[in-house]
Amino acid sequence: MGEAELNTSKHELTIRSLLYFYGGAANQALAIQIADDISTAWNAPRGRVRIRREWYDVQFIIEGYYKPDLQPAAVWHNTDPRLNFFRVEEFSLHDISSVDGLGCNTGYFKLGNLLNHSTTAAHEYGHTLGLDHPQDLDIRGKGQPGIMYPRGTLCDPEYQYDPAAPAGGPGGTLNPFKRRVLESDIAGLRLSRLSFDSQSLSILGEFSSLYHQKHEDVGRVIE
Repeated sequence: MGEAELNTSKHELTIRSLLYFYGGAANQALAIQIADDISTAWNAPRGRVRIRREWYDVQFIIEGYYKPDLQPAAVWHNTDPRLNFFRVEEFSLHDISSVDGLGCNTGYFKLGNLLNHSTTAAHEYGHTLGLDHPQDLDIRGKGQPGIMYPRGTLCDPEYQYDPAAPAGGPGGTLNPFKRRVLESDIAGLRLSRLSFDSQSLSILGEFSSLYHQKHEDVGRVIE
């Protein structure tokens, strides 16, 4: 979720999102890294959008903060569209990172998905802005996969986990590290349809406002 600001004098459309991270695997260094990964990915295509017959450069400003003492009520009652809240833990019941729907401001991230400048956070951020997975998950012959293609997508060999693996077999699907935000992803946000208030502000996404409890790994034996 984010707040969009239209600057008519500079011909810029700025989308601001503040990401608050909590949970046992969160820390300030990770918060900064994730915010930087998302910002780098979404600013890479140097998106442009036409609004009211004028062209605007699209810029994403993403900030990450560690909030170890975040209280559930702060999430439930938040009314600032810039704020997003994500729990980060080493273990997830679903073994993946996820957000709470399309166009939302909360989610639960698995630490292992976020390390080494993975594209997972940038992918999940796309969901918070309202983007879904593409319907066609066989993009062989179509080149660079966009950021919203999920794990398991069939793609050209150079984008697989193992370029030598048969398509669809072990190692023969999309390596998420090789996804990129493309101009088509920016277009998918439909920024030209935003309605701006008297302060030239608009909102992308909606408030899901869910505070996540830590998932417990019931399969582990603690001695």
